[in-house]
Amino acid sequence: QVQLVESGGGLVQAGASLKLSCVASGFTSSRNSMGWFRQAPGKEREFVAGISWSGRNTVYADSVKGRFTISRDNAKSTVYLQIDSLKPEDAAVYYCAADAQLYFTTTTKPDYWGQGTQVTVSS
Repeated sequence: QVQLVESGGGLVQAGASLKLSCVASGFTSSRNSMGWFRQAPGKEREFVAGISWSGRNTVYADSVKGRFTISRDNAKSTVYLQIDSLKPEDAAVYYCAADAQLYFTTTTKPDYWGQGTQVTVSS
């Protein structure tokens, strides 16, 4: 059974940093590309960042470039999203996703999804 379990969300002040984690199980995650999406209230889910199976290739939404960093540790079946300089507009439910393709793109439609972790930003 495929599972993606996110953690690390919470209430933080604007300008602070946060690191989200996503642990994968039930499949060989090291052969899958991974990504993060987010959905704010009243908005559609949007792509945030993606990383290739090896971790050597990454891609970001323009709105988060320079502040968000995606990484992965295949030995731990875990993908991370480091968020720096948080802004109120970053508040959303953040979802981890996995795809059978080796490379994640801005238009990838993932095969698997996590349940999400809430990030709330106070100004």
